Amino acid sequence: MTDIDTAMVLAAGFGKRMRPLTETMPKPLVPLCGKPLIDWTFERLRAVKLTRFVVNSHYLGDQIAAHFHDARDVTLSPEADILDTGGGVANALPLLGEKPFFVANADTVWLDGPKPAAARMRDAFDPETMDALLLLHPVATAGGDYRGVGDFFLDPTGHARRRAEQQVAPYLFAGLSILTPDLFDGAPEGAFSLVRLFEKAAASNRLFGLVHDGEWYHVGTPEALEETQTVIELGHTASNTR
Repeated sequence: MTDIDTAMVLAAGFGKRMRPLTETMPKPLVPLCGKPLIDWTFERLRAVKLTRFVVNSHYLGDQIAAHFHDARDVTLSPEADILDTGGGVANALPLLGEKPFFVANADTVWLDGPKPAAARMRDAFDPETMDALLLLHPVATAGGDYRGVGDFFLDPTGHARRRAEQQVAPYLFAGLSILTPDLFDGAPEGAFSLVRLFEKAAASNRLFGLVHDGEWYHVGTPEALEETQTVIELGHTASNTR
């Protein structure tokens, strides 16, 4: 098991598809079952004993800052210009340290299987052979409003390969990864997507995937948020009556 105690949580986006809810609050603070989306992510990362967090912000960033005002384990990385996922992490590298770290979307909702997904990833991560380990979820069982055609193929050794245009892939990227600082060597300045670095790692056979064994929900719209809340509440009710 690699000693990983730090996570970067991405919270800078505009959340345009979640309007009108995001006209007055950033998407990470939109509530699901009475709890801000970003708190769902934090609960699952803190549950595996991570102790340091970096959160980037841009759109309505003052609300993100206020949300974490009393959180001693959180450092903010505000962005004057939005830097996309890759640029946001690259900008925060001085805060993340020299060891591998988690990167998580602030609006990703996953429910753990028998063992926490983040713990499974930390146990599986090998910095000698990996620059990136991605949590993947089967497209066939994705919840919420996911309507995509997948992102990755996975071979028997765990190597991940991004689908080409016009292809349909069996796994989607679930918004949680472990990355090494070395992966950012030579990264461009300014805004760019983490996908660019995933492709770089794949070209060196250092991109791996781990299939999630719990539930995963894409909550991109108000309708998907309501649907996901209903599903989660029904599941909770059912589990309490067994």
